[in-house]
Amino acid sequence: MEILIFPEAEVPAELRDQVLALQQLAWPGDAAPGLQAIHDPALSPLSLLLVENGRVLSALDILSKSLRHADAEFRASGISCMVTQPEDRSRGLGRLLAASARETMQANGADLGIFTCDRPLRRFYQACGWQELPGAVLLGGTPEAPLASSRFDKAVMACFFSAEAKRLAARFERCEIALYPGAIDTLW
Repeated sequence: MEILIFPEAEVPAELRDQVLALQQLAWPGDAAPGLQAIHDPALSPLSLLLVENGRVLSALDILSKSLRHADAEFRASGISCMVTQPEDRSRGLGRLLAASARETMQANGADLGIFTCDRPLRRFYQACGWQELPGAVLLGGTPEAPLASSRFDKAVMACFFSAEAKRLAARFERCEIALYPGAIDTLW
């Protein structure tokens, strides 16, 4: 078993087809079959695949952009589209991949990792090294058409990597965080 990392547009076709099929199981109708890339290229999408004998067991994407918050500029990354094969769940594979995503973000120079998840998944992500930001609302979409994570009862998860992000971590609690990833990846 190995974790393979590719820019999303460079995932080999046989692996990309498996990821798309897996995403269709998790979110029926969300992605068109045969798409090479589903994320906005401006977010530098990076695909992490947990593969065993050529079979994708679990996958996620890391999206990245600049974030202005607390009177500072940060390089932010977040998890998107995390999925695990139904028959391979409860083996710790998702936990391995989510922890690897955190490590990859830090190694790639992110100041912080930040994303939303369904509230029942908070403990899962906390076990992978992430922390919930109490009272935080992530603003997705665009400034002209914002999409608040609170509208979907999502939890905001984070990990602070750089010294500046750690110093200002408390300023990410109980507030709105204007991420605005765009019209394609409206909320990560």
